[in-house]
Amino acid sequence: MEVKIALKMQFSACIDTDKFARRPSVSLPFSQKLREQHGHPISCHFQPRRTSNWQKHVASEASGSYRNFPAPILESGSFPPSLDEALILKDKSQEILPYIDGRCIYLVGMMGSGKTTIGKILSEVLGYSFCDSDTLVELAVKGTSVAEIFNLYGEGFFRNKETETLQNLSLMRHMVVSTGGGAVVRPINWKYMAKGISVWLDVPLEALARRISAVGTNSRPLLHHDSGDAYNRTLTRLSNLWKERGDAYANANARVSLEEIAAKLGHRDVTNLTPTVIAIEVSLSFSLSLSLSTGTHIIQLLEAFLKLEFYIPFQALLQIEAFLKGENGMDIATL
Repeated sequence: MEVKIALKMQFSACIDTDKFARRPSVSLPFSQKLREQHGHPISCHFQPRRTSNWQKHVASEASGSYRNFPAPILESGSFPPSLDEALILKDKSQEILPYIDGRCIYLVGMMGSGKTTIGKILSEVLGYSFCDSDTLVELAVKGTSVAEIFNLYGEGFFRNKETETLQNLSLMRHMVVSTGGGAVVRPINWKYMAKGISVWLDVPLEALARRISAVGTNSRPLLHHDSGDAYNRTLTRLSNLWKERGDAYANANARVSLEEIAAKLGHRDVTNLTPTVIAIEVSLSFSLSLSLSTGTHIIQLLEAFLKLEFYIPFQALLQIEAFLKGENGMDIATL
């Protein structure tokens, strides 16, 4: 039986439509205005093995494949995980899939925390579709970028559109959603995300500041207006944002802490890293230099873990599993 969900936005353009081949077709009716603007049929049906050219183009841009991450947040250019790693991820995902029961997974966290990259990996192993809520907001405002929306209409307008987007997403199933960093500040957004499972990617601010300042802040409207040293101004702004949002992130059903991952793997000091340990990391688009200078090695180490495209998704699955077992009154002592 066909599932029909009426959305007031060009929803299909941001998701990996190939995944719908595994489920019943989905019809997403569009308004006459959108149909005329974009030349798409009023109702788009996602059928197995019947993907249109424009859908294939979108899927290639937002594919969940391990081999195709645009990854504006976490730098890509990495090789795929080994067969063993891929199998471990897949096995764990299949183990918890029945308990997820089709619910969407919402990734929350500060800007630059890796929600997009990790989200695509999770969508791949779970057989879900992936979408970015910011991209949906942009499409709802005729393709206007988030930075331009802030400049033209203000943050309040953007937050309203973001809430509308999350409301629409709450009607969906089988999706991994990368949310905007500030989506957690509105209680109503948590009401919509509560229909799925929320996962907080918790990354130290110092690591985020180094990553964001390295790639530039022009696309981040809450950062790029400041002047001064890129790292220091980014860290200062992130610290202020954290004061506003930190408690809200803790509302998530599950938490994945990069700092705790580092501790669990025993990499408290860079001098203890061996070539074998470093080899676990993915090949990066830029060289990671592990300095022995006091005060920098821990930050560099955490940055390295930000790029582990296997371990972090696996930890996310473990945390989701812990939440599901707790939800069903099962023993989670062994987790």
